[in-house]
Amino acid sequence: MTVVASFVVPVHPHPLLAPDANEGYGRLRAAFDEAAARIEASGADLLIVYSTTWPSIIGHQIQADPNPVWNLVDHDFHDLGTMHYDFQIDADFAHAWRDTAEQRGLTARTVNYHGFPIDVGSVVSLSLLNPNNRIPAVIVSSNVYANRAETTVLAKSCIDAAKAAGKKVAVVAAMSLSNRMFTRRIEPEDDRIHSLKDDEWNRKILQFLGDGRLEDVGQLSRTIHNQIRVQKVVAFKPMWFLSAMNDHRNDLTGEVLAYEALHGAGGAVVHLDPTSNGKGDKEYDEEDVEVFGGDRNVLDTEADQPEEATVPSAPAPVAGSGPALWDPVEGEDAVNTDTAPKPVGAYPHARRVGDMLYLSGVGPRQPGTNAIPGGPIHDEAGQPLDYDIKAQTQAVITNVERVLKEAGGSLEDVVDVTSFLVDMDRDFAGYNEVWAETLGKVGPTRTTLAIRALPTPIAVEMKVVAHLPQ
Repeated sequence: MTVVASFVVPVHPHPLLAPDANEGYGRLRAAFDEAAARIEASGADLLIVYSTTWPSIIGHQIQADPNPVWNLVDHDFHDLGTMHYDFQIDADFAHAWRDTAEQRGLTARTVNYHGFPIDVGSVVSLSLLNPNNRIPAVIVSSNVYANRAETTVLAKSCIDAAKAAGKKVAVVAAMSLSNRMFTRRIEPEDDRIHSLKDDEWNRKILQFLGDGRLEDVGQLSRTIHNQIRVQKVVAFKPMWFLSAMNDHRNDLTGEVLAYEALHGAGGAVVHLDPTSNGKGDKEYDEEDVEVFGGDRNVLDTEADQPEEATVPSAPAPVAGSGPALWDPVEGEDAVNTDTAPKPVGAYPHARRVGDMLYLSGVGPRQPGTNAIPGGPIHDEAGQPLDYDIKAQTQAVITNVERVLKEAGGSLEDVVDVTSFLVDMDRDFAGYNEVWAETLGKVGPTRTTLAIRALPTPIAVEMKVVAHLPQ
């Protein structure tokens, strides 16, 4: 047996540098320690690390410096301190893997430069899983453009080299689950999974992995990619790699050792033992590529494109609700939440600029159902309906509060509001009453405008600016 164990581990440095700062970080550290003991017991004589935090563009890079020694400070979490590393790399295997990769049509090269930085995912993985440096390791990059076919061929070339060398391999995929992180500093006790939707998908992935259904996760990755808050197909390349390293099996013996939040992202330690769980395997229904031919659309799926090609897509409109709804646009300073209604166009729920937060226009529609509290102002034929302006206004303010909460703020932080009323004569009094009971107590400046219509059949919308002190 070539692969004697496989592991999924997180890439963030918290379990290494700050395990006592948060109970979740401590549980991840304990899970790393347990995984290290299992690697030792497996009899592995080579560690293969596939790390998503070492991206490559030109082919596949393989670390071949026999003894990389350096100090790493994480770009985002430099306040946690320095990670010193001193690793033992199997340079002979690195060169052999490069050769077998090229024989299968891939572009690959080894890296052996003094001071060439090892990425944070690999440093965390090797420091905690192989603390005594007893087992030689090899690290491979994650090509940002490689689709599943190319990633499968990369794994097969690794198996080729391992079989030729008679190696027993433990494979480590260093990756986050969900990738949405908080964009401001948080205290460790406030850490949580950034998005409820991401948490749900994380748990679905972990359920499959716990059942040993690794290949199913590989095939589901495209669906997950289109559902999670930050669409980064690179996050699921390790699952493709692990699946190919394990002959695309669904009957492994899996165990989730820990799952915790790491600055908003999901981090898990998972062990996949090659021993069959006895539940039977399932058919592998992808194209089983043996040689990479240079065509990165072999599987012809949208998710195989690099993340820069991802554009917002509008699903079908909800009956009677007006225009189609869009997933909120993501960006470095964007603030989005599943607890607020989806936009009617390509824009985020809010955008942070320094300590200011600018919200897109917020209406009363409810997330998920798209229902309008108090009722719509007209039916699908455009005929007027009776509606409750107070209920609509209260729903608007509740949605505003949800976006503010996602950004780490509250209604108390609102400094300016522009309100839009479709029927000023009918609705101003009721709208003004709800305002007085809610935002009026906060005291932001306010402008109220009469307009002809809004994109959905609602009577009121608010444009909000908030100040969120750091």
